[in-house]
Amino acid sequence: MDLALLRTFVTVHRAGSFTRAAALLGLSQPAVTSQIRTLERQLGRPLFLRQARGVTPTTIGDELAHKAAPHLDALVEITESVPDEESSVRTLHLAGPPEFTSVRALPALTSLTGEDGHGYTVRASFGTAEETLEGLAAGHHDLAISTARPRGALLTATALCDEEHVLVAAPGLAKRLGRAALGRYGGPDLGALPVVEVHESLPLVARYWAAVFESRPAASGTVVAPDLRAVLACVTAGAGISVLPRYLCAEALERGEIVALLDPSVPPLRTYFLVVRTGTLALPHIARAHEWLLCAAADWS
Repeated sequence: MDLALLRTFVTVHRAGSFTRAAALLGLSQPAVTSQIRTLERQLGRPLFLRQARGVTPTTIGDELAHKAAPHLDALVEITESVPDEESSVRTLHLAGPPEFTSVRALPALTSLTGEDGHGYTVRASFGTAEETLEGLAAGHHDLAISTARPRGALLTATALCDEEHVLVAAPGLAKRLGRAALGRYGGPDLGALPVVEVHESLPLVARYWAAVFESRPAASGTVVAPDLRAVLACVTAGAGISVLPRYLCAEALERGEIVALLDPSVPPLRTYFLVVRTGTLALPHIARAHEWLLCAAADWS
């Protein structure tokens, strides 16, 4: 059986789409369709059910993928581990949210590009969870950091770390609010305060309100800036309250530039996932970066 046909089959099985598989393989969609039909004729069984949006594997298709995929991944790992002097430097394409990727992930990966000669270069891009996962699925990135766990067989996610969310304000604003009143009444007392957020929908504030106050915030955004570092700067300047990840605002809290308005017994958390296309951890440069980030995350608090 032709290994190229099996490789195409496994890619379609994981992608759930001839179109997406074609993009990942660098082939045309008709070429992918032709290869799958050839394999189906050789086996005498249909491997996929064609639908309006993509394809669904038959039971025979699932069985073949389960048997073939690990061996194909192992072959990729063998071929990729062979030294190639002409292409010794590998580029890792990383995508994720701008703040976390900048403050956490990229500094952790710098040792892979340092003087010890691991042969890495890194290219980073930023985006929302949806944009990042779509780009990874389309083959634009090698590794993605996302706050959403992907569905389907094409992408494989590993929990990376949790971030604690903190309700913060500048000291002057916190003093005017009155921390005793805040502790008694929580959400309702904050409804009239100015809010700084990354989006009009107040995603972080709304998540905090739901977890801590079991309600929705009554406020609207006074300042909206699509970068948490800008939000932190605005809160420090007294523009309003906000909810920020502790890793991003810990130094400002320590210096007294901002204060935490509440200390809930169970602080709201958000999980980050490290995501790859299924099977690509057989590639040494992706596997090493994946392992390195997981190890680094063990020390993040």
